[in-house]
Amino acid sequence: MATERVTVSLQTELAEAVREAAEADAQNVSSWIADAARRRLASRGLRDVLSAWEAEHGSFSEDELAAARARIEA
Repeated sequence: MATERVTVSLQTELAEAVREAAEADAQNVSSWIADAARRRLASRGLRDVLSAWEAEHGSFSEDELAAARARIEA
């Protein structure tokens, strides 16, 4: 897989938290940031799917949302 070097700027506290999290996960910072970006992009895709479903079928009910939260937390 090809890679591209990208420079980012983070607040000092955030940069330190990222370094600590990467170390705790036995990853280098680049891998940790790439994983976080992949997860964020996946979340965007899921949001788009859910928005399309709601546009066609209407908003999720409170019961449906509670059931989804219970499955996520299990």
